[in-house]
Amino acid sequence: MTLFSTLRSRIFMTSAMLAVLSIAAAIYLVNARVTREAEKSLEREIVSAAAQVDQLRAERTQTFTLMAGLIADLPKLKAAMSTNDPATVKDIAAEYQAKLKASLLLVTNQRAQVLYVDGGTPREAAIIAGQPAVHDAVRGRNSVSLLPWSNGILQVVTVPVVGIDRNDMIGSLSAGFLLGDALATQLKQITGSDIAFGMDGQILAATLPRDANEALAERLRTSGVSTVTIGGDDYVALPRPLQAPAPENSGPVALILRSRTEQLAFLDAIHTELAGTAIVAVALATLLSFAVARTITRPLAAITGAMRDVAATGDLTRSIALRPDNKWDDEDARLLAATFNTLTDSLGRFQREVSQRERLSSLGRLSTVIAHEVRNPLMIIKAALHTLRQPGAGAEAVREAAADIDGEVGRLNRIVNEVLDFARPIQFELGPVDLNALCRESAAAADASGPGAVTLALDEAVGTIVTDGERVRIAMVNMLVNARHAVNGHGPAGSGERGVGAGAPPLVSLTTARAGSRVTITIADRGVGIAPADLNRIFDPYFTTKRGGTGLGLPISKNIVEGLGGTLTVASVPGGGTSIRIELPAGAPADAPPRERHT
Repeated sequence: MTLFSTLRSRIFMTSAMLAVLSIAAAIYLVNARVTREAEKSLEREIVSAAAQVDQLRAERTQTFTLMAGLIADLPKLKAAMSTNDPATVKDIAAEYQAKLKASLLLVTNQRAQVLYVDGGTPREAAIIAGQPAVHDAVRGRNSVSLLPWSNGILQVVTVPVVGIDRNDMIGSLSAGFLLGDALATQLKQITGSDIAFGMDGQILAATLPRDANEALAERLRTSGVSTVTIGGDDYVALPRPLQAPAPENSGPVALILRSRTEQLAFLDAIHTELAGTAIVAVALATLLSFAVARTITRPLAAITGAMRDVAATGDLTRSIALRPDNKWDDEDARLLAATFNTLTDSLGRFQREVSQRERLSSLGRLSTVIAHEVRNPLMIIKAALHTLRQPGAGAEAVREAAADIDGEVGRLNRIVNEVLDFARPIQFELGPVDLNALCRESAAAADASGPGAVTLALDEAVGTIVTDGERVRIAMVNMLVNARHAVNGHGPAGSGERGVGAGAPPLVSLTTARAGSRVTITIADRGVGIAPADLNRIFDPYFTTKRGGTGLGLPISKNIVEGLGGTLTVASVPGGGTSIRIELPAGAPADAPPRERHT
């Protein structure tokens, strides 16, 4: 036998090789190439974003330097500073600060004493005033400095204020703009990258949440492109010193970040394309497999045709006959046909044997029940007839014998009716029925079976329903009699009740209620209950724990209730009593009358 001599081998090997080779090649080539290019593109983008940040910051520094120089040359400011009076300088300086939109404006005299300051806390203002840049400005030199601030990094431009005589230094003017959250957000909109500003190993402002500051702070001490994980996402980070030469591990740094997870999300599209490639590969494999499978079309058609006939007709006598009439005779098809024929023969034989055993078993159970039930009435009838044969039998003895014969004949008739009711379809005659009145009639009929009345609790809202009143009455009487038997003999001698005191629950109760389109009938007793082992068998035909019972009462009742579109459930506690709940539709069942219920 060669590798491709069977249908299974040809389909499996051809499909598997083609699909695996196609998918493996696509995944390897596309995934490797795209991932490599995505990584390179990400590095290029973050370097470009860093260059944009440097350029934008340089332009803003240049602008502030130019504007500060222009303000410092204004005669109005010089005249106010010449007074060396902070109150005189305040209004003028505040006006220029508003126009400049500076985060900080500091004006000092030639002795570096503060004439005006606005921006930051008093402590921060004092730190600015004490900077070397202020003393350098008094000596005629411009300077740019970066200082840690409460909400970011403050970039301060300091210029000298020169009098009419160029050698006469009036003081200095410092204007600062904040590298804070607002600027970082603005830069993010321009560059498409997240921005963070840090200094002295701490993140002072960032576009990312504050809980990411600890992870970002570690990137301040690095150089070049590195990776950091924040909130489950991978970011590519590039630190850019803001001051040259950069102080080691403590200078101001702008941290440029790009979400690697977000940037590489397009790989999902690649995965989709790979899935498409896989589907194409499978389709090609299927087409190739179909071409190979055509070599066994005829034997396979014979097999499937026979199986289709068996499924449609249930005739297990059908068999498959394959004829080797072509050179592509398939070994597996022949084996399958032989196995199928063997299987159908075995199933047919087993089906016949099971049917025969089931018929014999049912006949045996039914015969046993009927024989048991019929024997006692026949014995009583025989005894009564013996009495009638006695020559000296009096009128009283004859009447008693006749009454016994009449009662036992009625009992035999009841047994026969129950067996017939269970064995044949039930015909339903639907019509309007006053359910509460029907319950009263059923309770009255059940009262004839022994002492002790059934307690009724009927809901007047139940009203009239559409059902088969006679069948429901039979079912309720049957269950009420069972309930009476369950409590009979468990009370004081001859009372038929179990120590019922004032206010105690009734031994047997019948309750009705209505909820929407359904009505509920509950029959409860405080009898001996049903053993857990027997509870699941109470609806089995011929199962009974009562001496003299046929075991058909509850199955017949259940068939009646379910035939009318209702449900019947039983709950019981050994020693605590049993509750039977019947639910019926208030209107006609969906399949309108007349209706048959087969058991």
